Amino acid sequence: MQIITTKAELERSIQACKMKGQTIGLVPTMGALHEGHASLVRRCVSENDITVVSVFVNPTQFNNKEDLAKYPRSLERDAALLESIGAQFVFAPAPEEMYTAQEMDEPFQFDFNGLDKVMEGKMRPGHFNGVVQVVSRLFYLVQPDRGYFGEKDFQQLAIIHFMVERSALAGTFGNLQIIGCPIVREQSGLALSSRNERLSADEKQTALAISRTLFASLDWAKQPNANVLEVQQRVVDTINAVPGLEVEYYEIVDQSTLMPTDTFNHAIGCVTVYCGPVRLIDNIMYS
Repeated sequence: MQIITTKAELERSIQACKMKGQTIGLVPTMGALHEGHASLVRRCVSENDITVVSVFVNPTQFNNKEDLAKYPRSLERDAALLESIGAQFVFAPAPEEMYTAQEMDEPFQFDFNGLDKVMEGKMRPGHFNGVVQVVSRLFYLVQPDRGYFGEKDFQQLAIIHFMVERSALAGTFGNLQIIGCPIVREQSGLALSSRNERLSADEKQTALAISRTLFASLDWAKQPNANVLEVQQRVVDTINAVPGLEVEYYEIVDQSTLMPTDTFNHAIGCVTVYCGPVRLIDNIMYS
């Protein structure tokens, strides 16, 4: 496995693979890898000749500089894991390699057709501009046949789909396929996240109430005359009743449009909860 830190070296390596007619899969990450990331990489390895994993903590998608500074970084450990599961290339650039000073200072603009105005977008203005900025740049550099993203960040996945579909009209990324992969959970039910590393042992136990409540809501939604807004409020009240947890939002929305829905058909419930100082996200599909 090769660790690459510059765009020029990455482009040379990719061109060599393209010359051989090899298919390329890309798994974009911000490092601090866990089994959730590993599941994406394993699938990528199984479906492509070459697997490229980016390990880059993207500064332009952070609203909070303190959150950026605290984000866990563990390249040596990440590289060992990736090599063990078959990735051929790790792209781990510095911010200065990815962006000019002007790009770092001036917000990237993209029309998301409203997908960025709800849930995470409402709480973190500009966040998805930063996500699309880095992901589109990675697509240009790697020219993958397939890109792999976890469904835990469901709104991000929807936005990446939208970006690629819109760009497909101009053939920007060729016939790139976006592959969404299911949430990976600990045996306890807690959704795996790099942010879990910031939880104390007690906080990790407390955080189990998030997934436990989401799974319970599947039964609440099946009750006769179940009402979306009532289930939504019950989830919020149940989680907020746990000392140490505070819901930022819980919204049940249509999986395609991310807009509020009055039916559980094709609906997903998306939640963000503070467990102490750590912001955790999760979701549950109702159908």
